[in-house]
Amino acid sequence: MVKRLYPVIACGGILFAVIYVVTAQVAGDSALDPVTMTISEYASLDRGVGIEAAMAVLGLSSLALLAGMRAVRAPVEGWPRILMIVWSMSLMAAAFVPTTAAGAGRGWATAVHLVLSAAAFVSLPAAATLLVGRLAQDERWSPAARPVEWLALAGGLGLAAITYVALPGHGVMVGLVERLLLGTEVAVLLVLAVRLLRLTWAGTLREVADVRRRRFVTVGERAAVRPLDPAGASGALTSAGPPKLAA
Repeated sequence: MVKRLYPVIACGGILFAVIYVVTAQVAGDSALDPVTMTISEYASLDRGVGIEAAMAVLGLSSLALLAGMRAVRAPVEGWPRILMIVWSMSLMAAAFVPTTAAGAGRGWATAVHLVLSAAAFVSLPAAATLLVGRLAQDERWSPAARPVEWLALAGGLGLAAITYVALPGHGVMVGLVERLLLGTEVAVLLVLAVRLLRLTWAGTLREVADVRRRRFVTVGERAAVRPLDPAGASGALTSAGPPKLAA
């Protein structure tokens, strides 16, 4: 039963984190610019700790996804597993290490937060790249191989873009590039989580459908084969009278 809960927890946690972060920034302070500010800078200036909590939930959901994939013997052992653990732990740790906005005084906590964020952003595209070939060779996971391949390519381009923007680009539109990269990585997680959900629950749902179909057929057969009512039959013969012989 626990194995079946892993994909539910993963899908639910990922969707919750995405919806909360998007809603918090759309309905947030209008003075904060998501295009020029990273998610961490935005969260540090926004009221509350909701965005940080959502990132921690995303990390926990990724661990649930990894546990579920290992439970069904998905081809995730080795470096893909290690990189997904790095992604999850870095994301959760970065959520609890405070950072400051650009231009403000930066201490050791900000430096640690930047290192954790970089580790998270690099590890998941690398894990997706290593998973592509393995997924394609496993007939259970082959439907997810092509989407993961395209998303891994997009993640690599996003890493190149954010590296350029953060260094020689002087942070121009760094927030937009970071959000696009994070969206690509979340899409990788969703593709894997949905496939895990189908593999885990497909058999159970098929069994439930078979049981309901058998019950429907049984009820239909019982309704079609009804015994003749003796009282009704004798009444019909009495009212019609004795049978007449043909002339």
